Amino acid sequence: MTREIRRPKLAVLVAALACAALAGSAPARTLVKLATLVPDGSVWDKILKDMGAEWQTSTNGAVTLRIYAGGVAGDEPDLVRKMRIGQLQAASLTVSGLSAIDKGFEVFEIPMFFDSYEELFYVLDALRPVFEQRLRDQGYVLLNWGQGGWVHLFSKQAIVTVGDLKKQKIFAWAGDDAMIQLWRENGYQPVPLAATDILTGLTTGMIETLPTTPLAALSLQWFRQTPYMQDLGMAPLVGATVITEKAWNGISPADQDKLRTAALAAGKRLRKEIPEQDRQAVEQMKQRGLNVVTIDAKTTAEWRQAADDFTKFKLRTMAAKDLLDQVRRERDAFRARKP
Repeated sequence: MTREIRRPKLAVLVAALACAALAGSAPARTLVKLATLVPDGSVWDKILKDMGAEWQTSTNGAVTLRIYAGGVAGDEPDLVRKMRIGQLQAASLTVSGLSAIDKGFEVFEIPMFFDSYEELFYVLDALRPVFEQRLRDQGYVLLNWGQGGWVHLFSKQAIVTVGDLKKQKIFAWAGDDAMIQLWRENGYQPVPLAATDILTGLTTGMIETLPTTPLAALSLQWFRQTPYMQDLGMAPLVGATVITEKAWNGISPADQDKLRTAALAAGKRLRKEIPEQDRQAVEQMKQRGLNVVTIDAKTTAEWRQAADDFTKFKLRTMAAKDLLDQVRRERDAFRARKP
């Protein structure tokens, strides 16, 4: 009689322990909310979505990426703030947003510092460990570098000389007070706006000139308000995808490796596709009325001098002059190898 009573109890206990063990071994599920200004449906957005699909597949659903594109989560300073308080776990940012995390990224704001994508990519690869550590110090993990294309001046009236630009109201990123002051000290007319307000600013005449890439101008239809594009490239638009260290540490090391692999593959796609997309964007806009303003060699030299003068002013307030020295050394090393 006693044995008959105890056996069912033992069976229940074994079953309960088994269920507890199974529950304890169930893999943790992580939702990564990533926000960006890139337009929904653009080449950047598609590459991010492909990366997210690879994250979910390679981790067997342990990590899911949810993307908020097109600035629906706010301007880049807003995205950085939301990562800090945990509303977002990741973001794909341009230099403006990255500089809000670490001022060292300001080195990529210097006009006419790079002459080619090859120079830029060489420097980014050489100094990746340096920038990774700087981001780690602020609580972020670098997943990949991103490319926005090459920045040109888009304007309502043709801009040929530096003097022409100084007569125009030019977009400046709201919140970057040091850069706005720098523009003014050099005789320009910056108008601080959120990136999400650019189209409104162009439509109402608040701004007349916009430094941006051809692909962005086409994707966001800014070129319809700025029918002139200067053919002289000002700088590459550097970006990166970052994730908070808190979110990253909540992912298993094995899955971290899978996420990193997919992110690096996305970065390689951006390097390959964006420059060509940028070139194609110019041709498409020309067919729709864009006028490309050619700058001759003599005037180009004047623009380079203006860029040098601008840089000298910027060095007074730059927080990471030592980092700029490293970037310059790597750039010059590339030029020495491939003149």
